[in-house]
Amino acid sequence: MTDFRTTPHLSVRVPVLRRNVEGMARFAAGRGIALRPHAKTHKSLDIARLQIAAGARGLTVATLGEAEVFARGGFADLFVAYPLWLDDVKARRMRALLDVAELRLGVDSVEGARRMAVAAGADATRLRVRVEVDSGHHRSGTTPARAGEVAAAAAGAGLAVEGVFTFPGHGYGPGNAARAAADESAALSAARDAVLAEGLPCPVLSGGSTPTAHHAAGSPATELRPGVYVFNDAQQLESGTCGEEAVALTAVCTVVGSRGGTVLVDAGSKVLGADRPAWTSGFGRVAGHPLARVVALSEHHATIDWGTSLHVPVPGDLLRVIPNHVCNAVNLVDELAASEDGFDAIWPVHARGRNS
Repeated sequence: MTDFRTTPHLSVRVPVLRRNVEGMARFAAGRGIALRPHAKTHKSLDIARLQIAAGARGLTVATLGEAEVFARGGFADLFVAYPLWLDDVKARRMRALLDVAELRLGVDSVEGARRMAVAAGADATRLRVRVEVDSGHHRSGTTPARAGEVAAAAAGAGLAVEGVFTFPGHGYGPGNAARAAADESAALSAARDAVLAEGLPCPVLSGGSTPTAHHAAGSPATELRPGVYVFNDAQQLESGTCGEEAVALTAVCTVVGSRGGTVLVDAGSKVLGADRPAWTSGFGRVAGHPLARVVALSEHHATIDWGTSLHVPVPGDLLRVIPNHVCNAVNLVDELAASEDGFDAIWPVHARGRNS
């Protein structure tokens, strides 16, 4: 068990997390759409329970491993938002999940749909699938125009098709969110029309990310799947998605060196993660010090350019570093220190490392 009296460790301000969870739930309810948050960000049964209590319909996960953890934790409505290619081992795991959860899987090709049906066997009609379409992120997903072809192949193979989904990941970065949200709306509309043209119903149009969620006015989406919003991170700060008051998770670090305007702390890439998209100004931010930037990482140290010669920290001082990408940081630790009203609880990262 982690001793949170020492550093480095990840700390969660629970009141801020609760505000974030409840705020997104109110937003989705106000738009009349379902909220299915992505649990890959927190990998925590404790946080998932807060999301469901606030009104989330179910959870999104990235892998069968995450689905297994949350199903064992009592969450029965799970969507693996990934175009799985099911080998024999994954097929057995998928069929076992159908006995304990209402399972939804993503598919983005005719070949993948047919393979999924064969893997499901007699359980095919119990499995719900959604066709992934590319709305501009250019990762996975078929084109919106081909969504009907993939849906028809899935239905013809005996799978229950319930709709389409997309991830507007190109919304990350300053000034990108509104355009990506518009791209998402167009892609979901075109994909729905393609599915309907095949004579199939398309009740679910699932989209959304933390940066684009509040830019989706007029979207046809029936479901929203943000993940990072529970904690927020330095990418969200830099892109203008949130302010520092909405950052719920930080890495508590100790200053171990200070030279001029350069500060060295005891949390490196093995705590903070190493993500640094080209548009960001560093590997992270320092809470309460807007000019400071994490400019270099080694495995166990971070170098911070303090940005001013005034009040530079000295060895022994504690700092709170905001990771660039909180999903990666959480997956690096076994436990989170959850702080509320002066009391620290330990929240296990239950699905840590369940990446397959």
